[in-house]
Amino acid sequence: MQTGTVLSIKNVTKKFRGLVAVNDVSFDLNQSEILGLVGPNGAGKTTLINVIDGVYRPASGSVYFDGKNITGLDPYKICERGIGRTFQITRLFVNMSILENVMSGAIFGGKPSSGFQEAEERALKAFEQVNLPPEKGKLIAGTLNAVEMKRVELARALSTKPKLILLDEPATGLNNSEQLAMINLIKALNKSGLGFLVVDHNMRFIMSLVGRLVVLDFGRKIAEGTPEEVAEDKQVIEAYLGEKYKL
Repeated sequence: MQTGTVLSIKNVTKKFRGLVAVNDVSFDLNQSEILGLVGPNGAGKTTLINVIDGVYRPASGSVYFDGKNITGLDPYKICERGIGRTFQITRLFVNMSILENVMSGAIFGGKPSSGFQEAEERALKAFEQVNLPPEKGKLIAGTLNAVEMKRVELARALSTKPKLILLDEPATGLNNSEQLAMINLIKALNKSGLGFLVVDHNMRFIMSLVGRLVVLDFGRKIAEGTPEEVAEDKQVIEAYLGEKYKL
């Protein structure tokens, strides 16, 4: 149940040599909410994720998490405060085992483990959360398919003990049945109280997953609301959907 705001984006602007990638964007994400962030290519979605995550410092504006200003903190400090993330193109250590990849999150990210034994325990717990059999832990990450890589990356984020996970294009490379499995997985994790900010281009995927959407276009927020409200928004239809979206 949503009981308050956990993430607040306040008038965030990010520029690259004069190019405004994110333009005065504000929105809130509530506790235990799955919020979607959508828009055309180049709308500023991943740039905004990178501002939240500390990869980029905004030109102006602020990011608050759990009521504290985290603007401009290093990514590892933001991870320590409870924000995990995955990437559009998975970033695993391809020559290491799955178990070692997930343990790296427990050792170096979020709330660091007290040692290798605790890191392994947290990694195996994350395996369970994403439905990865523990016997697969010995497999080399570089031998996995796209679906398995996404699950391992999500498990690594979970091993940092986050309150919120930023998901960048979790449906990319997945077929319809795999997308449905990912939706069910995210919703199951959400039931435990974990919040998500999800970026994705696949409208069927994201409309089936989230309770609320924020829409960007040319770096500006042009709409915010339920999937039903966004699907009816004339500005969104013109800028992104191209036609009225049938839910």
